[in-house]
Formats: sequence, C-alpha cells, structure tokens
Amino acid sequence: MLVKFHSNATPDVVMLRDLAGYLLGIIGKRIGSRGVIVHSEVDKAIDRIETVLKEDARITYEHGAIYHPLSRTAEPARMGLESRALPFLDMLREARRRDADIIWSA
Repeated sequence: MLVKFHSNATPDVVMLRDLAGYLLGIIGKRIGSRGVIVHSEVDKAIDRIETVLKEDARITYEHGAIYHPLSRTAEPARMGLESRALPFLDMLREARRRDADIIWSA
C-alpha cells in the first residue's frame, strides 16, 4: 500500500506504507489513514530524521557495505535508508523554508 504526502511547498511524495510508517514513527507520528505535520513541528522532525540517518550511516560504515540494520541479512544493501528517506526529508526542508504544513493519506 502507498502513502501520499502533500504540501503546498513541494510536489507530492509517494512511498510504501512500511517506510512511511517508519519515518513518521521517528518524528513521533502514527501513520493512520490521514495525518498532518504542522509547520511548527517541521524543525524537530528534520532534526530527528537527520539523527537517525547519521546513525544508520555510521552503522553501515562500521559493519561494511554488506550489512544493513533494516534488512537483518548479510545481503548487500541495494538502497539504504538515506536514499529512501531523502525525498521526504527534502519535502520537510522546503516546508520549513515556506512555513508550510505537510499532510498525508494512506
């Protein structure tokens, strides 16, 4: 299932429900069928996601290219968390710049 994020500041971002739920959980939100990140919450959301991405990069570096904590396997990580989270993070940054809210629907 897909989740669609919308903001007046950016084009829509669409992602798989599992990833959306994970990223929303990082910022203290539950996926539900609909939700909102108001512009006053955006700075904190950006900080939390950037912190998790730095930790993910550190773990991947320490364990080598074949380890990825989300896959829990020894297979090469085809696309890391940062690559998958970047469109959402860019949306948050632009929403901050334009004092815009982000809404989502599943």
